[in-house]
Amino acid sequence: MITLRNLQRRERIDLSVLRAFAERALSLCLQQRRRHPTPLAALRDIGVLFVSDRRMAALHQQFMNIAGPTDVLTFQHGEIFISVDTARANATRFRTSLLHELQLYLVHGLFHLHGYDDTTPSQAKRMQAAQVRLLAAIGRREGRGAAR
Repeated sequence: MITLRNLQRRERIDLSVLRAFAERALSLCLQQRRRHPTPLAALRDIGVLFVSDRRMAALHQQFMNIAGPTDVLTFQHGEIFISVDTARANATRFRTSLLHELQLYLVHGLFHLHGYDDTTPSQAKRMQAAQVRLLAAIGRREGRGAAR
């Protein structure tokens, strides 16, 4: 089950639309074969929390020891934090919509839970290709944005 919570106040987001998208994305993500069992397959509950850049920067510093906000932080016990401020900025920068960026970040977080990593260029390329395929299967074009 996926639970979505909007913990920021700056942007209005439609949680019902994102919840339907998240459930479809989860189903398709789980169909991606992996060599080893992944946290995603074992999780009963996934929490997606939409936060501000300020909160994201604090989490980024606390858990990654990196200053400043990021677009997505994923924790292996099933929490995906998404910065709505960063999504808004990237939607403007890449001429996409806020909804598109939030969907992309949600997919990115699910793939991290499914054992994908993007710390090396080859891993990032493989992860991006998987994201593009999943978004295409749902009917979304990739566009450009940060979680790529």
